[in-house]
Formats: sequence, C-alpha cells, structure tokens
Amino acid sequence: MRVRLFVPCFVDQLFPQTAFNTVKVLRKAGCEVDYYPEQTCCGQPAFNAGFWDEARPVCEKFIQDMADAEYVVAPSGSCVGFVRNFYQELFENSALHNESRQLGRRIYELSEFLVDVLQLSDLGARLHGVATYHDACGALRECRIREAPRRLLAHVQGLELREMNDSESCCGFGGTFAVKFDEISAAMAHQKMEQAAATEAQFVISTDYSCLMHLDGYFKKQGSRLQVMHLADVLASGW
Repeated sequence: MRVRLFVPCFVDQLFPQTAFNTVKVLRKAGCEVDYYPEQTCCGQPAFNAGFWDEARPVCEKFIQDMADAEYVVAPSGSCVGFVRNFYQELFENSALHNESRQLGRRIYELSEFLVDVLQLSDLGARLHGVATYHDACGALRECRIREAPRRLLAHVQGLELREMNDSESCCGFGGTFAVKFDEISAAMAHQKMEQAAATEAQFVISTDYSCLMHLDGYFKKQGSRLQVMHLADVLASGW
C-alpha cells in the first residue's frame, strides 16, 4: 500500500526524528511511503486564529499537494482533525469543495491508519517501563480516536500502560490559548502532571507533539521526572 506522509510543522521544525520514526513504522507495516518535499502547513494556525482568508491559500496548496495520494498519514490528530472537519467549511460553495471533502476521507492519523485501515496491533516494538496515555483534544474530539493508540501500546513488549484519571482532559496547550491565557494553561498542565505522576509512570505518551511539547516544558520547569514520548517514537523503539 502506498501512502503519502504529511509532517506537521511542530514535528518538522522541532522533532524531526518523530517524522523519521513514522516512516519506519509505516514501512514496518508494509507500506511504501511517499513524501512530497514541497509540502507546507495544513493551515490550521491561521484558521484557528480567525484569519480565514490568509489560511485559505495555504489550505488550497495542501489540497493540491495531496491530490494524487490514495492515503495521507500524519503523526498528528490535530492536523488530521482540522483537514477532516474544517476544510469543508473553509471551501464551502467553492470549486474546491468536493476536493476538500474527498481529502477528508483519505487522511488519517498514524494510529487509526495502522489499526482501522491496516488492521494491525503488534509492530514488534519494545520499550521497558511504565507509561500513561494522554488523549490529545484533536485526536479524541475531532477524529474520535481513543482505542487505536491504546491497542498499539498494549502490544509493546515490556511496556505497562496505566490509565490516569481524566486522561481525556485538555493539557492546556490549545495553540495560542497557552499564550493568551498562560496562567490557566499552566494550571491545566499542572493537573495533568499530578494525574500522570499518580500512576507512577515514567512516560507520558500521546499522538500529538503540540501537547507533548507543552507538557514537557512544564514537567521540566517543575523538576518532574516524567518523560514525554510520541506514539510513533514508541512504536519504532526496540527494533
């Protein structure tokens, strides 16, 4: 199966190893991975900030860049959820309305693609330790992803997964929310840190590096020993 990889801005600029690990995981799953080097942002930051006119040409380019891909896979529920749920609204009554709808049906977050499309659960990953899982808002609320990452993590050799209380609550990032409402954002991160620490986990795992970056910064500031890991990095470990 041939898939086109979309690398989110956070991953591209700050955590490129996660992109490489996503390729490794997809190839391990039997996919031929195609990457279009001229791809850019999906347009979500400008759209969420209310700049729809500025977001539209970025989104148009994204549609064009992915037009010939049978499947588009990204290590980010946030980006996938945006394309899947809001492109139709952005391009309503336009020449790209149908194309935006079709793309929404072909784009997948990594874990849902592996589990729901490829019907895989065990990729032979190994990671020794205890982990807890954070449900990122984009993945959970916009893509309805809950069981797929947990099913994959349950098959990682040596890893014990412990659920924390309120795993579905927001970490406090929310894009510009963390900048505009920094005190509220920090309080939400603190609550997440306490809930994760109560499980005695070593790792906090999620599908989205936006959440993980926010939590990692707060953990380090508070002197917590909790480590963050993207799901793709976990699934590529131990080979």
